[in-house]
Amino acid sequence: MKQTQRHDAIIDMVRRQGYVSTEELVEHFDVSPQTIRRDLNDLADQNKIQRHHGGAALPSSSENTAWQDRKMMWSVEKARIAQRVASQIPDGATLFIDIGTTPEAVAHALMNHNDLRIVTNNLNVATLLMTKPDFRLIIAGGEVRTRDGGIMGEATLDFISQFRLDYGILGISGIDMDGSLLEFDYHEVRTKRAIIENSRCAMLVADHSKFGRNAMVNLGNMSLVDYLFTNEMPPASVMKVIEQHEVHLELC
Repeated sequence: MKQTQRHDAIIDMVRRQGYVSTEELVEHFDVSPQTIRRDLNDLADQNKIQRHHGGAALPSSSENTAWQDRKMMWSVEKARIAQRVASQIPDGATLFIDIGTTPEAVAHALMNHNDLRIVTNNLNVATLLMTKPDFRLIIAGGEVRTRDGGIMGEATLDFISQFRLDYGILGISGIDMDGSLLEFDYHEVRTKRAIIENSRCAMLVADHSKFGRNAMVNLGNMSLVDYLFTNEMPPASVMKVIEQHEVHLELC
């Protein structure tokens, strides 16, 4: 494969996955690590990717990928994560379900449960779960974000603060290499903090593409959550933070 073709293919992989590791690219293209590093440096110089230690991510830190595209990314991995989360939630539990395609996958995985009581600020989750007659479903008030059905704003924060539930199921846009949890929208970060503060057990669901992915708003570090559900071992620097704060890691 010519260098220009490889560059185009790398950009396509980063766009689809959000983040790719150097090792993954070496294996995929069957070239040396030095070749991939040169490719990534060239693409970063052209602002077509953002270079990270150990890989590359999307260059923008101010705008997320479209919801429909995110829904298709890593769908098998998200379903596997969702099934593991669902297996740890008992019938009759109370829970928050957050904005995001992975929390939506968890909602699908919960459809065989009984007598759940669910508070959500996600219209897609509400539309799915309303079909289950034994579920008690409560939708947070606020402004609807039309691109993905998320509900946010001051009214949402006030509403969430009225509850104290067993579980909070949270998605995230990116996890920095120092363990910081990152989002694109300040309002969404405030909503996630409210869910965490009002959940007895906060469960973060994130496929491996979120590691090293950049976004501009810092939610806080990994100590905010009790569990991290993911499909691959996190990078060593993130693992150090997970161990330091005694976060339960579930590899799915």
